[in-house]
Amino acid sequence: MRVAVRRDLDRLWRAYAVSASGTWLAFGAFPLVAVRVLHAPAFAVSLLEAAGLAVAAIVAFPLGPWVAHRTKRPVLIAMDLVRFAVLASVPVAALLGVLSYAQLLAVAVISGAAGIAFTAASGAYLKHLVTGPDLLAANGRFEATSWVVTAVGPPLGGALVGVLGPVATLAADALSYLLSALGVSRLRGGDVPAARDQAGRVRVADLLTGARTIAGDPVLRRLFANSVLVGGLIMATVPLLSVLLLGRYRFPVWQYGLAFGVPALGGFLGARLSARLVARFGRYRVLRVAGWLRSLFPLGLAFVGPGVPGLLTVLVVEALLVTCMGVFNPIHATERLRRVSAGRAAQLLGTWSVAGKLVQAGLTAGWGLLATLTSPRTAITVSGVLLLATPLLLPTRARLSATEPAAAEPAVVA
Repeated sequence: MRVAVRRDLDRLWRAYAVSASGTWLAFGAFPLVAVRVLHAPAFAVSLLEAAGLAVAAIVAFPLGPWVAHRTKRPVLIAMDLVRFAVLASVPVAALLGVLSYAQLLAVAVISGAAGIAFTAASGAYLKHLVTGPDLLAANGRFEATSWVVTAVGPPLGGALVGVLGPVATLAADALSYLLSALGVSRLRGGDVPAARDQAGRVRVADLLTGARTIAGDPVLRRLFANSVLVGGLIMATVPLLSVLLLGRYRFPVWQYGLAFGVPALGGFLGARLSARLVARFGRYRVLRVAGWLRSLFPLGLAFVGPGVPGLLTVLVVEALLVTCMGVFNPIHATERLRRVSAGRAAQLLGTWSVAGKLVQAGLTAGWGLLATLTSPRTAITVSGVLLLATPLLLPTRARLSATEPAAAEPAVVA
């Protein structure tokens, strides 16, 4: 890897690490602000989570072509500054005594949409910056960082909430995006945006570029279906586990944080091993084995009980699941970028993220209803059983082995 490229990769990684740390530091701050500051009822808190997720995805959908047709560095800076501004408005409004539920909902939507656009732009920039075998190593590095901040952020955020309150954690999150924007501004490498029509306009058909790219590639179709369903089914059980552990079994909050924080270190280990496993066993075998294993372990959560045995069950199941995800995710992310040209990467990633969040919101609402009609344990069990079938959607060896580099596309320099 050239020295200049490595420096830009380091800068992009540092910016990501700072913003991800702020995000996980403020994990759960929105519901806490709604409950403690605004005294919102349970339904309003759930609506804040689900509606914010779904509406942000819908708002972000038309941003895909906008991101694709622009150089990525200014887009990354703009999205970081947008998130800084809207999140910083919460502590300011709280200090002035004018914070409202409507503002929280608007902040959740705007910051969520900006986050989707940032993800699309950063993935496209990474595709432009890193090629060949270095791409898997780069994705592994970002994945490992994600799991580290997932393990460390919530406990530190909980301590900060206890000392300064939830509004302060949102202020810290806002500051992290400002620092990220400063880091991104130091990037020196340029990239080439996708071509527009002669009038310079984004056509309506551009909105469907990402969907057409996924539909036109059999490997992308399978990876998309697998990742969206697995992510949605796993995330749909998170609120139910909270009800089960914190409500029925009366786990202390610190044990609940421990149960989900410590296993994230397995994700770090898996991400660090991912490239080495691929080099030894091949990407198809590692992708399939990790994909199958991550679908098996969630069913173990159906056997969670009270006390120390229940805590150990969650720790073991989550550790095994997260370790497999740490191995799987960098290979999945790399394969996704390898199969798309640089000009279409932002639209592909934007569509992928939007669809994933919409499915997650829908499944979360559906599983909440199922838990209401039956029980949280039953709903968790149903999710685990359905997950057992998801590896059937993974690409076959023949399809994955037929991968060719995406063809270059005409582009214009902005």
